[in-house]
Amino acid sequence: MSAQLRVGMIGNGFMGAAHSQGWRVAPRFFELPANPQMAVMVGRDAKKNADLAAKWGWEDTATDYREVLERDDIDVVDIVTPGDTHAEIAIAALEAGKHVLCEKPLANTVDEARRMAEAAAAAKANGVLAMVGFTYRRVPAATFARDLVARGALGDIRQVRAQYLQDWLIDAEAPLTWRLKKDQAGSGALGDIGAHAIDMAQFITGQRVGSVSGILETFVKERPILGEGQGLSGTAGSGRGEVTVDDFAAFTGRFDGGALGTFEATRFATGRKNALRVEVAGDKGSILFDMEDMNSLQYYDATAPSTERGFKRIFVTDADHPYVGAWWPAGHMLGYEHGFVHQAKDLVEAIVADEQPTPSFEDGYQVQRVLDSVERSSDNGSAWTSTAA
Repeated sequence: MSAQLRVGMIGNGFMGAAHSQGWRVAPRFFELPANPQMAVMVGRDAKKNADLAAKWGWEDTATDYREVLERDDIDVVDIVTPGDTHAEIAIAALEAGKHVLCEKPLANTVDEARRMAEAAAAAKANGVLAMVGFTYRRVPAATFARDLVARGALGDIRQVRAQYLQDWLIDAEAPLTWRLKKDQAGSGALGDIGAHAIDMAQFITGQRVGSVSGILETFVKERPILGEGQGLSGTAGSGRGEVTVDDFAAFTGRFDGGALGTFEATRFATGRKNALRVEVAGDKGSILFDMEDMNSLQYYDATAPSTERGFKRIFVTDADHPYVGAWWPAGHMLGYEHGFVHQAKDLVEAIVADEQPTPSFEDGYQVQRVLDSVERSSDNGSAWTSTAA
């Protein structure tokens, strides 16, 4: 593993910690064709950034992403900033000849996502690659579900049910963070977690959502304003501010392969912490993936004798399951952070092989169109709305 890929990460929040884990661990468990080096991390607060860089294992720090783009020794730019900065940073990085990994959703608007996809296509012609970080598709059980569908185990896909349920906003006095401001986050539950449900449903089924009928709701219309420099758990500052994104999103979708889907995304599902669930039903069987039981997959074989039918729990920890062979003996479970390790592995392999990593910016653009169509449908009385460009 003599070759190196030097990484510059822009941002140092929650996703910064997760991505750092991925870059740090991937070359220590997988035989990679190049060694990712955690070269520099960017954050606006110099002291905080330096402290986190030392904690997470980054060699150097900077306070402006442009410093990273100007460095000849940086090969990959990893973007983990709020959505309103994705387009600016990603397009500049691609034009500077850097491979790019960008967190989901790809952008805040369809226009931004389109420009990013166009920039990625132009960069690819010059050997520069881009990928969007829909990490949950790299959970072994989710990838295995995709494999079962692809080999025909479920037959003709008829129905998809996808939910992403969280409850971290049920307290009406929780502070007004950037995720609750449309100008920074783009949308609320719809874009933050609904994007994952859309990508996972499309990834597992191999079909894309072509039209939607949806509804959005904001349950808590205003929240306490944070004091200066305070995080989610900080003491509120003075006054209250308007919540400008949705708290809840639900929609019906028609897939291009003929299936019908129902989708729900909420951060008000009391008692649910990270319940990303996708159930796919075909004429030969069904599968159910649940992120809160992420090491297993529920599978129903409708072709079995009637006396033997029933959902069975497949423990997805065997060495022959996707990604698992690099880890622990069968039955020793994986966790949330492993998806980020698999993401780093797959991106490094794609870059060295000069192959388009997935999901691509074009894939991210397509998901952005679905998000936009749901919002437009809700604004128009839940009218059916096409996701076409």
